[in-house]
Amino acid sequence: MGNGYAARNIGEQQRKRTRAAKRKKTLILSLTHDIRTPLSAIRLYAKALAENLYTTGERRVEACQGIEKNVKEIEEYVNEITLASREDFLQLSVNPGEVYLSHVIDAIRGLYEEKLHNLHTGFQIASYTDLLLKGDADRLIEVLQNLLENAIKYGDGKCISIDFSEEEDCRLITVRNSGCSLKQEELINLFDSFYRGSNVGSTDGSGLGLYISRQLMQKMDGEVFAEIKEDDFCATVVVRKA
Repeated sequence: MGNGYAARNIGEQQRKRTRAAKRKKTLILSLTHDIRTPLSAIRLYAKALAENLYTTGERRVEACQGIEKNVKEIEEYVNEITLASREDFLQLSVNPGEVYLSHVIDAIRGLYEEKLHNLHTGFQIASYTDLLLKGDADRLIEVLQNLLENAIKYGDGKCISIDFSEEEDCRLITVRNSGCSLKQEELINLFDSFYRGSNVGSTDGSGLGLYISRQLMQKMDGEVFAEIKEDDFCATVVVRKA
């Protein structure tokens, strides 16, 4: 009886270590994925500066400030990766609160309007009525960033739009990109960790962006889902009203 208990205990400890290792790997891959966003911004700023696309000193200063801001963001991610390599946890926490929709959309506009202009991608944000939403402001912005980065990577580069709709006590925010080559039957797997669709080609990625987005939204009592409409890929965030 004693030996049987000891064997079960050893087996349980081994399973705990396996789960811990998987969580650590997921966290490190998550943070590595997040670093790609500021790196992409720095690359675009540097390219624009090198090609003298900024015609005034003021615009060049703004570009340098943008680079500095993104460098600081990368430093923060590197610090988190260093911590994750030592600690055993998956840091996908949220701080419950309230945020105005306009705060979130203004942040996304600031992050992507110039970036998509430089990529020659049409960017449209539909008109909306402002209201107070439930959730973590930073995390909600992060989720929309993940959806936009996904649209940039896997769309055809022609058009990306953000639309709004209502459903019971929720506000729906949809990021839509033209040129979806994903198969309908793959939609069900998109939000699984490390899953990459057949449309990725040689595009870099960890397959974590949509997984992270769903985990964060569910922690905020919301959801995120994907659809294919008229050959466009649509990812919709469901946020509860305050």
